[in-house]
Amino acid sequence: MIKSLNAWTLAARSSAYGVSASSRNAWRAWKNVPDRVAPGLFPPELVVQVKALACELPAKHAVPLSRWSLGELTRHVCQSGLVAQLSQTTLWRWLHEDAIRPWQHRCWIFPRDPDFAAKAGRILDLYQRQWEGKPLQDDEFVISADEKTSVQARRRIHPTLPPQPGQPMKVEHEYERLGAWAYLAAMDVHAPRLFGRCEATSGIAPFDRLVAQAMAQEPYRSARRVFWIMDNGSSHRGQRSVQRLQNRYANLQVVHGPIHASWLNQIEIYFSIIQRKVLTPNDFNSLEMLADRLQRFERHYEIIAKPFEWKFTRDDLNKLLQRLDLPSQPAATLAV
Repeated sequence: MIKSLNAWTLAARSSAYGVSASSRNAWRAWKNVPDRVAPGLFPPELVVQVKALACELPAKHAVPLSRWSLGELTRHVCQSGLVAQLSQTTLWRWLHEDAIRPWQHRCWIFPRDPDFAAKAGRILDLYQRQWEGKPLQDDEFVISADEKTSVQARRRIHPTLPPQPGQPMKVEHEYERLGAWAYLAAMDVHAPRLFGRCEATSGIAPFDRLVAQAMAQEPYRSARRVFWIMDNGSSHRGQRSVQRLQNRYANLQVVHGPIHASWLNQIEIYFSIIQRKVLTPNDFNSLEMLADRLQRFERHYEIIAKPFEWKFTRDDLNKLLQRLDLPSQPAATLAV
């Protein structure tokens, strides 16, 4: 749309609810003269122009804001000459029609991996028990692994009080820090079966101990192949980690995801469950108590849990990449 140099105003009288007293001749009443604006009787062309403005960054219009608020956007629309007078309620109603919320923002990551689709697709195929176009055998397994760093043990200054009738659990705000673990975990995505350990720090050696812990047990020790899905963390990234692990275990296959794609790793879902069910609220009298709680929850989770219903497939990924693809980027933008 080409913005008019004059403001849209309406000369016809309107009611308090925005209904023109002469709705039949309402369009004839529009003219480019200063007058009182009638809410709800703006022409569609103006509404489109305002919505387009709301979808642009303030910096494009030399406005010193990082994002539009409803009030700032209303003020700018009036000052820009699009309309002489406009209420925030009317502007909100226009934007609400198309779910435009310029005052909100999300963090996004622009993948720089030119093989993003191929690497991500391999992982999605494994979740569907496929590898290189062929179904996995019964003695082939898929393990998702990662580490959750700096899991703190906090001892509350006052003991936590259990819930009472009409009152929730009460947790003291102040606490004493007792240290932190690096919690490493691996999960069979189709069982599920869990392997976890608390280490003083993360690194190559702790991660190798986690792999050894799982690969020493059946059915993984004698399996045809065990696919280990992992991200590009410093303790297990690059070709050197592939060589190190696959030389040690003949039936182990390392599958690295693309950079900035931890959302593809199912162990992250388990970590979110740990955060909600074990670490919130955080009240432990010692690091040993925290480690014991984590280990006992692993056994508890194996009893009550079922494999995640992962429905996002390679086809869904390709559709997403096509929809979000940006011409100036080698790959699509994916939400964090």
